[in-house]
Amino acid sequence: MPQQSQLQQFYIPEEQSIYLLSEDDARKLKDWVALCATQLEQLGYRDIEMIGKGAYGFVFAGVLARPGATDLEHVFKFTRVTLAQHLQDRLEEEAFMLEQVRHPRVPQLIAYQRAGNQPILVMERAPGLNLEEISLREGPLRPRLVIRIAAQLADILRNLRQELGPAGRPIVHGDIKPSNLVFDERTENIALIDWGSSVFAQLDANQQFINANVMELMSDNLQQTNARLGDVYFIGEEQLNGGLSSPRFDEQGAAGTLYALASGQSCRFGHQAIPPTSLGLPMEFARMLEGMLDPDPETRMRAGDYYLKAMPRMARTVMVDLPEPPVPPMVPVWTRLARREIDTVVYSSRKSFLRQEDAQETLNSVNDVQLDRYYKNFMQGMGETEKAFLAAVSRLGRYPVVGGLAVRWESDGVYIDTSLNLHDPELRTSFVAAVNNMVNLARAIYRQGIFKSCLFNARDTLHIDRLSPEESFEVSPDLRLPYEVSSVPELEDHSRVHSYFEDGPDPEEFLVLPAQIIHSLEALNEIHHTGMIIFEALPTHLKIHSHYRLLDPGREKEFRLRLEEILAAVGQIEGLGVSGFMKMPFKDTRFFTHIERMPERYYPRNPRLASDPPSNPSP
Repeated sequence: MPQQSQLQQFYIPEEQSIYLLSEDDARKLKDWVALCATQLEQLGYRDIEMIGKGAYGFVFAGVLARPGATDLEHVFKFTRVTLAQHLQDRLEEEAFMLEQVRHPRVPQLIAYQRAGNQPILVMERAPGLNLEEISLREGPLRPRLVIRIAAQLADILRNLRQELGPAGRPIVHGDIKPSNLVFDERTENIALIDWGSSVFAQLDANQQFINANVMELMSDNLQQTNARLGDVYFIGEEQLNGGLSSPRFDEQGAAGTLYALASGQSCRFGHQAIPPTSLGLPMEFARMLEGMLDPDPETRMRAGDYYLKAMPRMARTVMVDLPEPPVPPMVPVWTRLARREIDTVVYSSRKSFLRQEDAQETLNSVNDVQLDRYYKNFMQGMGETEKAFLAAVSRLGRYPVVGGLAVRWESDGVYIDTSLNLHDPELRTSFVAAVNNMVNLARAIYRQGIFKSCLFNARDTLHIDRLSPEESFEVSPDLRLPYEVSSVPELEDHSRVHSYFEDGPDPEEFLVLPAQIIHSLEALNEIHHTGMIIFEALPTHLKIHSHYRLLDPGREKEFRLRLEEILAAVGQIEGLGVSGFMKMPFKDTRFFTHIERMPERYYPRNPRLASDPPSNPSP
């Protein structure tokens, strides 16, 4: 039914919080994670922790004690048990591919084994954190560090282009991105991990068939790609569109990764609005990176060749970390200390206008878990900058933040309302950079429409189950919608009060709420507060996502009564779909003119002059 297809695009984030799962699904996941840990303990490991998860599996780490010798830290990859068998078999293929690679910056294969019916891939553990985590903590990386990472990455790519393994062909990693690069902050060395998308190249760097005789050229296996998808936020157009596998794929992954790290983004798509030449990088490197991201394939190949050839020389350039004053946020950002843990989830609506009207759905025939999850459902058919904008909003959800934003594009510019409350002061610098990227990407979008996004704490989500869609949802008597109360009344100017109903019904939301809930929301709208509530009705499960902060403590009794009325009417909900309402504390609209792209800004030719503090003038 149409509502169910819409529900697939409810969440922008890559990973769904366990607090958004139904009680039954959450219990199954916890039981399975516990089973994996038990299996590792039986193999002799301790200090076991889950360190990652993706579309295909989960990753654990553990320590193997060796009496009289140094303990070993290993990484274990488990496939999701719900995957089809041919996808589970890919873990053994990954082990085979990893075994072919010998490079000091690639953690080696330890073993591929089975514990019962569960295949397990065991690898060395690289020291440090992945670069996506560091990017979220630090914001845009310092130019000196970007150059150092770029040089090491080029070294790995040159190695992969050699004829490796029994097939005697170059290896394509196929999924180079910040989260697959582990960074040791002590040594500033990187390690490339996760070889689940790797294959032997079909074409060389010059796009010629590799080791192909006449019979091979006539066979089907050289006319069909063996490439795997990789992360659609970072791979290039050829890989995304099913081209024959080539070392050029990894050049594109490297380019997207370096651009994302230098700009403080989580994708490659923003390079037209926020080009590499605007990021304070050395001019030669910035222009090369811009060439690697260019729409023209020939330009990309020339720039890629230049990258591998010139990077060792560029890496020898003397660079220092320049002092940078704090960048002010372009829209208000409030910082509060968190009283409890926050699992931020982003819900965005009114996205359809960001799609191009004549866009062709070219990827519908591609059957891939990651494509369905990250791309088809809400990004296909958009321009590069529109994709980057959505990814920038998604990145905000990687921080402990609650609130919302509304962006309105008009012919004269962009109007933005926000209520962004960050609950970790140490992340403010990075978060402000992410917010400013979002604003600048919005300024480079030329169309008219409204986009809304709510950021809520998944730990506050209420879950109500029923046996079938024909039954009503029943609310237990102890269920409550959580809310906070401001310690003192906050100034209320009725001329600037934001309304739940500011922009009328959302054309992308298909759940029709009962009249009693709408009546209670209208009454709630008259009480000074900030927050949001979203109803997500599935066939046997209802999720109520909310975040409320009462700004008029004197009306708490009335406020609580309205929330109780809303829950009491949940049993009247019929149909499937989503319906949401958001209220800002007050209207504080910021206006921004349109831009084509950010202006050029380069690393200084003489960084020591730029880093020296000015001397005091003589008295």
